[in-house]
Amino acid sequence: MSKNLVPEAKEGLARFKMETAAELGVQFTEYNGNLTAKQCGSVGGEMVKKMVQQYEQNI
Repeated sequence: MSKNLVPEAKEGLARFKMETAAELGVQFTEYNGNLTAKQCGSVGGEMVKKMVQQYEQNI
């Protein structure tokens, strides 16, 4: 993962990533080199989608 702008958020973002991966049926572990780019991308895309939805609900 790239450097976080708010270091205190690192743990929460990791938990969010794992929860999203579980919802999509993607098995994330310490080593994810066996996953396809499509699988990893789907997790990141879904995370962004959820963050945008949360932002829109708060404005």
